[in-house]
Amino acid sequence: MLRPRIIPCLLVSNGGLVKTVRFTDPKYVGDPINAVKIFNEKESDELILLDIDATARGVEPDFQRIANLAVECRMPLCYGGGIKTAEQAKRIIGLGVEKVAVSSAAVENASLISSMAREIGNQSVVVVLDVRRRPMGAAYEVWTHNGTRNTGQVLDQAVAQAESLGAGEIVVNSIDHDGEMKGYDLELARQVRQLTSLPMTVLGGAGSLDDIGRLIETCGVVGAAAGSLFVFKGVYRAVLINYPGRTQKENLIDAALTH
Repeated sequence: MLRPRIIPCLLVSNGGLVKTVRFTDPKYVGDPINAVKIFNEKESDELILLDIDATARGVEPDFQRIANLAVECRMPLCYGGGIKTAEQAKRIIGLGVEKVAVSSAAVENASLISSMAREIGNQSVVVVLDVRRRPMGAAYEVWTHNGTRNTGQVLDQAVAQAESLGAGEIVVNSIDHDGEMKGYDLELARQVRQLTSLPMTVLGGAGSLDDIGRLIETCGVVGAAAGSLFVFKGVYRAVLINYPGRTQKENLIDAALTH
């Protein structure tokens, strides 16, 4: 039986682990390899690693860094950043990564999704949609390049396109909630759940395990991803890698699913 997943999301910039607020003001929080080792010990369900420099700078993925991280990682690893071709995706899978995430490239060249699916299998293709709510409206628009370019594409169009072209999973990331630690955008989560039957992961805004519980109550079997929650501790946001213990996690999920 499928279970909800609780997933740390790590952002890498200039070789270091950073955390942003609404996609701006990246704060250095440590070394990615050390973070991976800690999440190994804490038996994280999965790990998402996003290189936020690669696409913005127009460079290809750092394959050596990916290889170093994949060797250390003992949980399923999803990598994104700078991927523009199915050949690059295949190379990344060959390094020991389970899933490859695309965002900007998938919007600019939608056929990349289907070519990746043919090369590495649908189950390994993840489309990340970074979205903002339109001012004075209920619709969400897709943005790329670390939230600096508005594609003009609305959420339902982007989800339908990704699914039809062979994506195996949708990650939806709320730019408005990123780093705020005030809770997920549950309306956004509801919309995506209604739009697709694909596995989905929601990112942006988690500030407590209760927020994760509310997301699972809203969407059922879902990936609950978070950055700040798993790298900061306390009101002063002291850097401390953390993750719920196995019993605490299972109790949280069970309570949310039966609520």
